[in-house]
Amino acid sequence: MKEHHFGDEYGFATRAVHTGNDIDRDSGAIKRPITMGNSYELPYDPTDVNWSSASGNLYTRNGGTNQKYLQERIASLEGGEDCIALASGVAALSGLFFALLNSGDHAVFSNVTYIAAYRLLNELLNNKFGVETMIVDATDPEKVEAAIRPNTKLIHIETPGNPTLSITDIRATAEIAHRHGVLLSVDNTFASPYNQRPIELGADFCVESLTKYINGHGDSMGGAIIGRKEDLDLIRAVSQVNLGGTISPFNAWLIMRGSVTLPLRMRAHNENALAVAKWLREQPCVSFVAYPGLPDDVGHEIAKKQMSPGYGGMVSFGLRADHDTHNRFVSHLNVITSAVSLGHDESLIVFLGENDERQYLYPEKFHNGFFRFSVGIEDCEDIIGDLRYAMRETGLEVKD
Repeated sequence: MKEHHFGDEYGFATRAVHTGNDIDRDSGAIKRPITMGNSYELPYDPTDVNWSSASGNLYTRNGGTNQKYLQERIASLEGGEDCIALASGVAALSGLFFALLNSGDHAVFSNVTYIAAYRLLNELLNNKFGVETMIVDATDPEKVEAAIRPNTKLIHIETPGNPTLSITDIRATAEIAHRHGVLLSVDNTFASPYNQRPIELGADFCVESLTKYINGHGDSMGGAIIGRKEDLDLIRAVSQVNLGGTISPFNAWLIMRGSVTLPLRMRAHNENALAVAKWLREQPCVSFVAYPGLPDDVGHEIAKKQMSPGYGGMVSFGLRADHDTHNRFVSHLNVITSAVSLGHDESLIVFLGENDERQYLYPEKFHNGFFRFSVGIEDCEDIIGDLRYAMRETGLEVKD
């Protein structure tokens, strides 16, 4: 039975459909099946087997068949040499940091990061393992370079940043890192590989929460690290096997299925989010809108260089209102759901209040509470109509 291979000569959408998939040799099915077994047959003499090896099929914690297929697809979409798929985005972040950083090493990370990355780097790694860390405004390359020390091992950035949508110049940061012999990792979750591919811009590692846009349906969890094979072999040996955060076969299969429609969904996310951001900016009751696709957004020019064809589905905005009014506004939404995740097919919104522990790191306009809005793929008129209705029901001024 012939195996099919889909390399860089094929387009993004074609690879999203075909890479990692093939005809099942046993059944003839044209989709890979779910291999739920947690163990695989041993050789005739197993005494020489390395029980901690992540190469080949041995035990699903060390790596499994569905994980392998998913890794092939994600590596291809990200423009990377190799990929490790793990149980969640946080498992990917933890696995990366745990494998790369030792006691006495120094890491620099951006002031706008996902809460788990912030806690890992700002508290857990330094308190438990003696890793020195420093927070910087990564949107300023000079500040990033000034933070580098002789023992700096890693720079970790997130762009667009969660939750303020700040934009960091990936190529410029990679050049700074490599000039000093430092590795660069980029959390690409908000953009997805459809809009941005950090590896192609010079990053050593790209991290994705597969739970979000790549799966896209809000029904599974996973994370990925993309990079050079020699680096990922180290992470597999140190983190995947020993920390045990391996993705389950079922979640790997679900994400594989969801990723097929990533290009189609991202087009809708991009278009809807830009339209919503423009509408919000015209409303008298809205105090600010953060979206890199807006021409006057502080990060727009850099985003235009490194994001294509769009700017993602995430919008942050605030209301000219007190704390309770923000919550009352959410209570009147019907199409849009109040939930903490993002990148689902449905629109999701979360109110981040004034007590966020990272508030001091955000621009002042975010200090009075704001919304992180994951704009879904519903009809755009219905999303905007839902916002308009909730604003009016809350007593806020709305411009038609």
